[in-house]
Order: sequence, then C-alpha cells, then structure tokens
Amino acid sequence: MILRSRNLALIPLLLAASLAAAQPGPARPCEEQTFEDAKFIICTATPGHDDLRLFWKDAHGEPYRRFPAIAKAVADEGRMLLFAMNAGMYRTDFSPIGLYVENGKELRPASTKTMDGPPGKVPNFFKEPNGVFFLNDDGAGILPTADYLKRRLKARFATQSGPMLVIENKLNPIFIAGSTDRTHRSGVGVCKDGSVRFAISEDAVNFHDFARLFRDHLNCPNALFLDGGNGVGLYDPNLGRSDISWHGGFGPVIGLLE
Repeated sequence: MILRSRNLALIPLLLAASLAAAQPGPARPCEEQTFEDAKFIICTATPGHDDLRLFWKDAHGEPYRRFPAIAKAVADEGRMLLFAMNAGMYRTDFSPIGLYVENGKELRPASTKTMDGPPGKVPNFFKEPNGVFFLNDDGAGILPTADYLKRRLKARFATQSGPMLVIENKLNPIFIAGSTDRTHRSGVGVCKDGSVRFAISEDAVNFHDFARLFRDHLNCPNALFLDGGNGVGLYDPNLGRSDISWHGGFGPVIGLLE
C-alpha cells in the first residue's frame, strides 16, 4: 500500500500515542482479598525498594489530619501518594499516644504505661503486649515495645500501637477464638518474604481472626494492630478511597510514595 505524504506525517503522532498508551501507570499496591468469608484491603510494600514514610505534622507544625493534605504535600515534592492509612492511635490533639519517630528524630517517647483489668476493659493500646513497627537501614520490623527499647534500635521511622497481633508466628494469647467483639480493624505485618503488608478489614472481624489473617494468609510472623472502629482509614485513589475520620482527623499516618 502506498502512503500519501499527509498520512506519513501522522506516523510520528501515532507512534507517540502508542508509546504513551504502553507506559505503565502508577503502581497498584492495594488489592481486595478474602479470608474465611471476610473481605480485606491488603497493601504491600517492599522496604529498601519502596518509599514508605510516616507523616504527622505539616511544614507549619500542624497535624495533617486528612489524607488529601498529605497527598498535596507529597505532590508539591513532585511525588505521588499511592496509598496511606492511619499509623496508630492518637490523642484528641492528634498527637501519637506512644513512640513516634520521623526521619530519624524521636518526636514522641515510647509509652511504657500499663493498665490492669480484663482484656475487654483495657483500651486497645494498653492490651499487652503492645508493640512498635519500625523502618531502618536493615528493612522493617515489629517488636513488642519492651524488646524494641531493650535493643536500642536506631529507626528512621517508628510508630507504637497495640496490641501485638502475632509474635514470632504465635497469636497473642489474650485473643479469644469466636469472640463477638467484632469491628473494622487495621494492622501491619512484616512477612517471611521481607515485605510489609497492611490490612484493613472491610467486614467486622474479631482480634483472633484478624491476627490469623496475618499469620495464616499473609505469612507474617509478626504483626501489630493499628486501629479499629471509626478510627480506621484508607487513602488509595485507584480504589476510589479517601476516608474521613469520625474523630475530626487522623494522627500519625503511614504512606507509600511513588
């Protein structure tokens, strides 16, 4: 077939359009999964390769509180916020209840406070043991708070929450199989393949089943509860999610940058 000159002029444009269409879009780290009839959103990151960060306050020293504010700050750096979720429990002023380390600086000390009473009456953060999720040059880790403090680790990012869900491949013994204490929950696990997996339950689940998600489904020998109920929140444009906290905003937030 003979191409006329005006058709030849279209070839570079068609090639450019084809190349643009072939370029991969933003990564999709989050996906929907089902475990024992309950639905979850699972987000995966690889320490040392992916850019995971903690966020709390903006350049003016005010808590971000909302996911779009973090997304804008990241965009101002020429980056993209792929996903984010609240990174642990916080006070009414949106400050972390326990340890918080950002860019190597400890902005809040670890809480070693304990509370007596049956597990059902003790606030989640103080259910024993609580723990610390951290990122450093060696990757990611989750340890019970006492062990983290004993090791005097130098973290680039760290957040304290509780309770521990899975400890060295064993479920926290305070959890009760078949418990009727069911709600939406979020957590983080460091898994056997070295990845970090964040989970949010779309259905109401109890602690025992949520811990088993990490151990038995995601292969994470250590996992930490982050938040529950109305405190659970997710940001993921690919899933059309930019949740708003019923508490007026979030405290510490963990996010993955492209």
